[in-house]
Amino acid sequence: MSKPRAKLTLHFPGCPVESTLSFLDGKWKGVILHHLLEEGTLRFNELRRRIPSVTQRMLTKQLRELEEAGLLQRTVFAIVPPRVDYNLTPLGQSLEPVVAALRAWGQQHVVCEGRKSVVLPQAETSSRAAA
Repeated sequence: MSKPRAKLTLHFPGCPVESTLSFLDGKWKGVILHHLLEEGTLRFNELRRRIPSVTQRMLTKQLRELEEAGLLQRTVFAIVPPRVDYNLTPLGQSLEPVVAALRAWGQQHVVCEGRKSVVLPQAETSSRAAA
């Protein structure tokens, strides 16, 4: 959780929204939650394969922050080679409607072109909904 946003949650009129966003703050946390909601339990390298743009260091950092927030559980198996599984806690699973709403909005309003995402103008989103 970023420090500036954490300071704002006590003094910001949008406190519930700001507080919730503080747990999702980070480029990859929403994507990690999406994959764990869709796939269930995943190992570290499985997550890396599903999110090829994330670095190993950043994925580790984001996973640790989600674990610290109580949204996911990290299970270490004492075998050789070591195995670590990640799955959502009940609290993390309760974010499913939030992630589903983000997915639905993106499907309706965003087009991915190559390496860029483009937000569609309102007229185009209306025609997409009709189709």
